[in-house]
Amino acid sequence: MKIKGGKNIAIKLSPSKYEETLHFYTQVLGFSATEIESPDHPTVKKSAKIQFGDNTLWLDHMQAEDRTEAWFELLTDDMSTTESHLRQHGIVFEDDLEQIPDSMHWIRDPAGNVFIIKESK
Repeated sequence: MKIKGGKNIAIKLSPSKYEETLHFYTQVLGFSATEIESPDHPTVKKSAKIQFGDNTLWLDHMQAEDRTEAWFELLTDDMSTTESHLRQHGIVFEDDLEQIPDSMHWIRDPAGNVFIIKESK
């Protein structure tokens, strides 16, 4: 089993911080952003997609979040073994955080940072 960092990082932003944060990344730092409306998503109103080096940074305008969180992507080459390994280490799957396919899981590190773990293709 091998786990590695994925290319996606999402910053979940409250409605009051979304525009200010988007301005920081585009106007202050000079990154290009593509905004994507998410009208059918239960928690994300819209997202800005930013190429951040080799990674994709997603600024997610949340419907009603009152805090900012960074969410990261992890990739595994063997989901079954990874699931067992994580459970052995007391990691609890929090798959109700956001809707995802059954083949993926949400987990948190001890500091509360959120990770989606999925099998690499």
